[in-house]
Amino acid sequence: MSDAMNSTAIDRIKQDVTDNDVVLFMKGTPNFPQCGFSGQIAKILSFLEVPYKGVNVLEDPDIREGVKQYANWPTIPQLYIKGEFVGGADIVRELFQSGELMDQLKTAGVPVKDPRQPQ
Repeated sequence: MSDAMNSTAIDRIKQDVTDNDVVLFMKGTPNFPQCGFSGQIAKILSFLEVPYKGVNVLEDPDIREGVKQYANWPTIPQLYIKGEFVGGADIVRELFQSGELMDQLKTAGVPVKDPRQPQ
């Protein structure tokens, strides 16, 4: 990836994480994940009824590489809440299982369904 492409990709990534409360850089789309790890995070966010933007890194090699540099994290998927990098599949799954992900979303002001509360 050239420096010009890299800077454009980084700018687009910054724009996405700034303009959206929750962003998932993933392989595939929220409705059609193309890897199991991306699918796990999409299912967690769907279960919690979190509105989010899914960015399919398979559509753009510059974004696919740029997001790894942006977070200094080598793998995809990557979840961002209010511009902050949260982690990849293992971290997000652990945060979800412990209840910390839901708390983090609530603290950030993101609407979330609390499965611990009766409806």
